[in-house]
Amino acid sequence: MVAVTKAIDLNADLGEDESVDGIARDIAIMDIVSSCNIACDGHAGSPETMRAMLVAAKAKGVAAGAHPSYPDRANFGRVSMEINPTALKASLLKQVKAIKAIAADTETEITHLKPHGALYNDAQDDEALADIVVAVAQAEKLALVSMAGSTLHRKANENSVRFVAEAFIDRRYTKYSRLVPRAEDGAVIANDADRVVQGLALAQGNLIAADNPSQIILADTLCLHSDSEGALATAKAIRHALELEGISIAAPTQ
Repeated sequence: MVAVTKAIDLNADLGEDESVDGIARDIAIMDIVSSCNIACDGHAGSPETMRAMLVAAKAKGVAAGAHPSYPDRANFGRVSMEINPTALKASLLKQVKAIKAIAADTETEITHLKPHGALYNDAQDDEALADIVVAVAQAEKLALVSMAGSTLHRKANENSVRFVAEAFIDRRYTKYSRLVPRAEDGAVIANDADRVVQGLALAQGNLIAADNPSQIILADTLCLHSDSEGALATAKAIRHALELEGISIAAPTQ
């Protein structure tokens, strides 16, 4: 038996597909991951999907987080928005409070906040957006999940907000340790075996940014996109591979 040397979190973005099959898939993924980020009506989600995800998370011992977004369901939150900062903060607070209210009703704790899509990417390097996201996490007493070495990371540290560094097993990185835009060829890793290779490298602290050996991609948690093709199979494969390497799976916020 291989001795456990470290632990890492596996997280998935859930509650974004309101179909019967989508909900069933997300609940199945919760048998594998240790934390989840639940859409809370900014880019997707509804009171019904939030409740379903929270009930399942509680039953399966999965740490539940809020997954707020630019208020843009039409574009699934994947397009940058020109939005008044006060309006954006109000929207994010409304989204987080909505899922926290359902969590209270189901006796489930919301442990963390992870912004979604374009907001996630934009806030990595935008001072004003980072201030807003960190302020929401601070106001709601939540850990913040985002990319290491980002403006969000620095702002969280400056404001005593617990920070959880996230990396992606199914996305390529630029030399600046940022995600390659989805529109570019090869941005999304489609092959299951390649996803597992990247996930292991991230967990072991061995993944470098493209063409930049001085930049190591740091990770406390690895993200699995539930809406990616083959997501459930990937989740099973990466968990199995990590455990074979003696790496245990545990939520950093529990």
